[in-house]
Amino acid sequence: MAVPKRKVSKARRNSRRANWKLTAPNLSTCTKCGELVMSHRACKKCGTYKNKVVLEVK
Repeated sequence: MAVPKRKVSKARRNSRRANWKLTAPNLSTCTKCGELVMSHRACKKCGTYKNKVVLEVK
């Protein structure tokens, strides 16, 4: 069974865990209405995707 050769310090252990953070989603602007939209998804405000109406918005 694998056993550590020597003790891992708290600083080394914590620095290894320092990169577990969330990243904000990449947002782009809708070409029709200018609303912020996630990439490769239809706009919730006007219902367009790639300059074509794909959703009917009430």
